[in-house]
Formats: sequence, C-alpha cells, structure tokens
Amino acid sequence: MVDWFFHTGLHESHCRCTQFAVTRAHQHAELLMNSRPKPHLPRCSSSRITTPLVAVSVPGWNPTVWCKLEYLNPSGSTKDRIARYILTKAIRRGELTSLGIVVEASSGSTSIAMALACAQLGLTFVAVMPEGVSNERVMMIRAYGAEVELTPKPEGIAGAIKRAQIISENRGAYWPRQFSNTDNANAHRNETAQEILSQIDTDSIDLFVSGVGTGGTLVGVTQGLRDAGCNVTPVLARPIDTGVMSEVECSSFSGRIPGVVDGLSTIFANANFPRLQEIEVSDEEAIEVTRQLIRCGYPVGPSSGLNFLAAVRSIERHSADEPTAVTVFPDRMERYFSTELFADM
Repeated sequence: MVDWFFHTGLHESHCRCTQFAVTRAHQHAELLMNSRPKPHLPRCSSSRITTPLVAVSVPGWNPTVWCKLEYLNPSGSTKDRIARYILTKAIRRGELTSLGIVVEASSGSTSIAMALACAQLGLTFVAVMPEGVSNERVMMIRAYGAEVELTPKPEGIAGAIKRAQIISENRGAYWPRQFSNTDNANAHRNETAQEILSQIDTDSIDLFVSGVGTGGTLVGVTQGLRDAGCNVTPVLARPIDTGVMSEVECSSFSGRIPGVVDGLSTIFANANFPRLQEIEVSDEEAIEVTRQLIRCGYPVGPSSGLNFLAAVRSIERHSADEPTAVTVFPDRMERYFSTELFADM
C-alpha cells in the first residue's frame, strides 16, 4: 500500500511538474508576444470629436447660414475626421501595424491631420506635398515628428500622388489614398452628418454647401443627411480663379489651388447627385468674406469664405422662403499667415 501510494505520488508529481513546465512555456511565449510593439488606439485618437454648429451672419450678407466649426478639431481642420477614421480602421483590420509608416499626398490640411494622428498612434508619417505650400503647414507637420517631401510645383497634387505611390511601394508604407478611399466620405456620413442632425434646431435641412477637393465632405454629409430623411440639395462651391487665392486646401476644382485637380476625386465622380447645384465665387470675394468672418471672431481660412458666400447665394436662389442651409468652416487661419489672406495686415 505504501509502495503503491509512493509510486502513484511520484507519477502524479511528475505529471504536475510536466504540466507546470508546459504552462510556464506557454506563458513565456505569450510574454514574448506581448512584449512586441502592438498598435494601440489611445483615447485622444479613437474618441469622437464634436464641433459646434452655429448660425452665422456677416454684415452685408443678410441670410443666416448654419456653419460647422470644423477648425476647432485638434489639428485645426476637418481633415482630423478622415485621418482618425481611416487610420483606426486600418489598424483594426491589421493593414497597419505598430511602428508602421503612413504616406499621403496633400497640399496641407490632410497632411497636418495625418501627422497629428500618427504621432498619437506611434506611427511614422511621410507627407508628400507640391512645392509652394505655405511654410506654416510644413512647420506644423514637422513639429509632429513627420517627414516632408516636396514635389515639383508644376506637377501639382498629381505629382505628389505619384510620388506617394512610389514611397508606399518602396518603403512598404500604408497609403490612405484620400481622393479615392470611400472611408473619407464615410467619416463624414457617419460622424459629421450625425452631429449636424443632433445640433440643428430645424426639422429638416434644404441645402448642404461645400467646396470639393477629395469630395469627402460634400458626398459624405449629403449621404448622411439623406439617410436621415432630409430632402437635401448638395451645393458645390466653385472658386473662379483670378490669381489671388492660391493657398486653399480642397476648395473646388481649380488648377491654381493646391490639392485640387479637375476629375481627380473618384469619391465625388462616383457620387449619384442628379440635383447637384454649383455656385461660383471669385477668389477676391472669397478672400474678402474670409476677412469679414475673421473680424466677426471666426479664425478661418479662405475655404470658409468660399463656403459661406456660396451658401448665402444658394439660399437666395432657393424656391423656399426660408431654406435651411448648412456648410462647414474647414480650417484655421494660422496656416495662411504668409499668404494673400494676410497680405494687408
């Protein structure tokens, strides 16, 4: 009996030791795996950001326009929405790993937003931009620890896109492709439009006005408002190039505006908007209205003046007595200090 118990005890002890060793081996393997850098989504990057929606009127322009103050996003522009949305989805899908590289072509605001998001996520960002962009933009991007590569100015944003593709292939970088990535529009469809609906005090929205570069804002917000039952008419704010406004990010199709080339955005080209309206605004008018907005306490860039004036004109042309028009103020003024906007100050 004693011998049986003794031998059985040894056998059980041996099994327990073996099981313990295997368990420790698995734990050690898991420890090694967990010690490797993994992408993480910090609260500041993954949380929703809600910007104010306010009724704005400017002296000399009677209609009141509901304006989404997108310049209050962390990097100073509405592009924070697409940067956060696209990058976090890429991480969840496993397309973007920790310590990975992100590259994007942009004339400014998207690159700044991507640089900020990548800094939060522990990623390396390479901004590819046409020569001639304002120094303020380059400084902001580099301040977040990102790389900046400038392409020949005559090639415009199209040349920057080609270079971004080469960098993506050579360095194995994740390339968001903001001009064709449907998540660009989805960010506005799922976030911006829903915020507008929850903030506005009217039953419906008749007009949504925006310039078009990537097309994400106009397409996404219009789709989101229609999803909710609004019979909204999309209005494209198109600047008329007079050689004044040459530093606007994603305003509309104009060869003199960095980041925008006619027909470049497949997001906009593929949108089914049979009731789309276009409102033309001259560069001088957009600059002057932007200065008025700044004097009214809205620290905005030229695309806000463009959007606001186009919204005013769309209201004046609408058949309803008091149509509700919504637009966005896309970015902040500090990235334009060295441009025509502040030339007389």
